[in-house]
Amino acid sequence: MRVQAIRLFGDPVLRSVAEPVREFDRELRGLVKSLTITMRSGAGRAGLAAPQIGVPARVLVYDYDGKAGHLVNPRLELSERKVTADEACLSAPSAWWPLERSYMVVARGRDMFGKAVTVRALGVLARVLQHECDHLDGVLFSDHLPADERARFLATVAP
Repeated sequence: MRVQAIRLFGDPVLRSVAEPVREFDRELRGLVKSLTITMRSGAGRAGLAAPQIGVPARVLVYDYDGKAGHLVNPRLELSERKVTADEACLSAPSAWWPLERSYMVVARGRDMFGKAVTVRALGVLARVLQHECDHLDGVLFSDHLPADERARFLATVAP
């Protein structure tokens, strides 16, 4: 396994809706390992979704504050309580922006072997899971910003 290149804002793959995983096989396990290695290859990285390395599969990995793992075909249940905090994306390096997200989530999905998994998360980890699930739907975190804020953000990440 090697560190994969992370696709940057402007790459059309980031706008694609990822396909559900149907085969829980060696290829999937390799993808999870590759995502994990890539996520951990830099400081401050807390999550990564398969589309960010060009793979259109509904798979994400996370590692924050002692909680690490992966989810295949995740679904989120969001709390009504919202909180605004700075958020960043590996696909837009060095750009942080305040964004409102649910404070708590319950994420349900499968592990790389097909076993059911439930992750309950608060605060930053909840934010990470929401952010990475957005990537699986072709949504970038800047899409959640008001139009004027989005324009300012995109100006900071323009090539």
